[in-house]
Amino acid sequence: MGTLIAPQILYRVCYGNSNPEPWQSLLLTIRPAILHDFCRRKVRYRDYPAIIPQANSAVRGTLVTGLTEGDIYRLDIFEGSDYARKKVKVKVLAMVEDDPDEGNAEGGEIDTETYVWISGEEALEHGGWDFREFVKKKLARWAAADEEYKEVDEAMQSRPVDPSGGRGGQIASG
Repeated sequence: MGTLIAPQILYRVCYGNSNPEPWQSLLLTIRPAILHDFCRRKVRYRDYPAIIPQANSAVRGTLVTGLTEGDIYRLDIFEGSDYARKKVKVKVLAMVEDDPDEGNAEGGEIDTETYVWISGEEALEHGGWDFREFVKKKLARWAAADEEYKEVDEAMQSRPVDPSGGRGGQIASG
């Protein structure tokens, strides 16, 4: 529940382009969500965060539906070995005021998966990670970069058939 909150990064991983064709962006549904009993912390010396279990905390992110098996395969590669895809329950947020960060009502729980940090808390800073700061200072570079997606691109070039098997997967990002 970090950089993938930004649709440009999600699209770059799934479609190879941060500005997909209009029909591609319609394939996914992205909704605000909250994950309870986890916290988000900045990974030391990196632009991105990690989430780890922590009682009485919550992480805001997004619930993405409509992912194919191929999309999830690319997301797994993008997240790398420092993260494990884990089953979690999130609550979709309904905006009841103009501010997307305040005044949201939580809906019912939804079973999904998200990427949880597994490489030890010593690699994490004690403070949180600020998505708005990331958008302001780092998103343009991440959306235009090729280096951040090198492993995903190489894996897709070596795998001639997309194992998508149809739409329908979902994952929580943030």
